[in-house]
Formats: sequence, structure tokens, C-alpha cells
Amino acid sequence: MPLPPLLPVADIHERLQTIFPEGTANRNYVTREIAAKTIFVMLYIGAVDGEDCWLRPDQVTRMSDAQAALADDPERKRWLQVSMRPAAGDIEGRWYAANTREPIRDETLREGLVRVGAVKEREGLPTTSPLPRYALTPDFAALFDPTLTEEQLRPSIEEWQATYLSSGALARIAIMRRGAVAREGNVLVTFPSGETRQMEPGPSSVISKAVVEEFAPRFLGKPGVIWVSESRNRVVARDDRLAQDLGLTIEPDRNLPDLILADLGPADPILVFAEVVATAGPVSEARRTALLAIATEAGFGEDQVAFLTAYADRDDSAFKASVSELAWRSFAWFMSEPDHIMLLHMGADAERARLSDLMQT
Repeated sequence: MPLPPLLPVADIHERLQTIFPEGTANRNYVTREIAAKTIFVMLYIGAVDGEDCWLRPDQVTRMSDAQAALADDPERKRWLQVSMRPAAGDIEGRWYAANTREPIRDETLREGLVRVGAVKEREGLPTTSPLPRYALTPDFAALFDPTLTEEQLRPSIEEWQATYLSSGALARIAIMRRGAVAREGNVLVTFPSGETRQMEPGPSSVISKAVVEEFAPRFLGKPGVIWVSESRNRVVARDDRLAQDLGLTIEPDRNLPDLILADLGPADPILVFAEVVATAGPVSEARRTALLAIATEAGFGEDQVAFLTAYADRDDSAFKASVSELAWRSFAWFMSEPDHIMLLHMGADAERARLSDLMQT
């Protein structure tokens, strides 16, 4: 049976950016070059589910540009046999070092392509088995047919996404797409009162908009917006009357957060200090202490103040780079998953919380 036609690695890499747009879980694992090369090798040897051919991760490390250029079926079948034998000496021009097989196995395959339904793992093999175990699913492999025109490729990708990505994943992607569009022009923010304000283009403005329009109505009983600012210290909105009613003094030169919200629903209102992180600047322990001082000076107790760090997505580099800085007794919220929130719970020796208690929250 003929092997599947080959698409150059660069073209596979380009198609992956469209197949897995921003918002896809572990997107980096399935869109980087090593993922494109893994898919290329699977196509090269014919590792497509149903063809009784499977990939072993170290085969990707043993491919070279010179070998990849030998694209006729007899040569590809010959290399498949050779690549399964112990290597005799170094392989000239190999794509990756031998120890790269671990990230290919763990990140590109198990946590990436397998999880999104693009690759199937062979059943019945013990975990420690050295036998090859990975194959492309036929529908996913078909997306890399070099004969597909641009007009054919787009609906094929959309059909695959609708079939194989969960509804939650599709919603996440849709939210991130809307954010990408908003970055191209001014960002219009609609406040709980119905008033609107324009913010400058950029990822921080997109996240700020989501905090006001998506986070606030979901997590606050009766939301109010006291303060919104942008980078370069430009004040977008401030509600001095609401601040005065709450006893809060707004001093822009006091290094205020990106947003200050209020929940006016409880008998004792709650202040929410929110930092937006597109690149840096989460609510760290030091930042939490400084912001808490502003609230306590206005007469708020610590149990009336919440601290929020807002991100675009859990898979975003900004979250990965700053998660270790997040303060205990603060929250993290992600624009791409608006119904969920992360609590950094801080226990006390006198009142250790049990998992059973935390699971009820």
C-alpha cells in the first residue's frame, strides 16, 4: 500500500498554527517545530491509525534533512526498518539529540497531540515496552495532504476542530480569537452602569475589558467599577463618588492597581484590587501587602478585600512566568475560561483545611 504523500516540515508547521489557534490547551506543545517534525516522521513512515505502523519517539530524533529529502516509498520503507534498529555510531545531521525523545514523548505526544485527539496511542502495550506506540488519526493526517488547496484546507480544518475539540476547547479558542481581533483597534469597555470607555489597543486592554464585562458579573453580586487605568498611568475611568461612599481615597500617584472593583451586594461591601498581566506584574506578596494597606486605611477589614490577577489564558507564557509570584489568599482568573477561578488558599496551623472542606467551595 502506498505511503501518505509528504508535506514539507515548514508547511506542516504553518498549518499547525491554524489547526490549533490561541486558546488551545498546551498550544505550544502542538504548534512548535518539534511537533511539525514529529508529524512529518509519522507521515514519512506511514504511522497512521489503521495501517498497522506506529512511531517510536526516538525515530524523530534520528531523522535528518538528507533522509527527509529521500521521499520515494522504497527509501521510506527502508529507513523505517533501519530506524528501529540500535544506532551504529552517530547519525550525521540528525534532527535532535537522542535524549530529546523524552520531551517528544511526554510533551509533543502525550500532553499535546494525544490529548487533542490528533494521535492515537497503541493499546495493550505495557508502559515500559520499547515497541512503537503512536500513530496519527486518519482525519488529522488528512489535513497535511499537500494537494489540498487553500479553499479546501480551511473547511477541512474547521470540520476537524468541530469533531475532535471539545465544546469547552472550542469556546476557549473563540474567546481568544475575539481578543486577538480587539488588539487591532481601540478596545471598547462597557461598565456595569452601561457607560462605555475606550482603551488603547493591546493585550492588557483586552484582559481589562474581560475583567469588567466577564469577571465582574460572574463573581460579584452587585458589581461597581471604581478605577481603571492603562500602562503609562493613563486613567481610563474613575468613580470618585462611589469611592467616597466607600470611604476610599483615590490617589493616582499611590501606585494603584490596574482596576479596583467593588461588590455592593453584601451588607459589608467588598473591594477587589485587580492586576492585569499580559507580560508581568501579578499580585505578589509585596503587592498584596501594599494594596491591603490602602484598603485598611479606608476602614476595610482584611476579609472585605479580595486580590485578583487576571490573565489571558492558563497556557499563556505570562501566567507560566509569574505563577510562582502569586500571593497566597489571592485569586487568579483567565479570560479564556471565564466561569472558573483559581484560589491560592493559605491554611493556618490552628485551622488546617481538609480537602473535603475545600472541595465544597
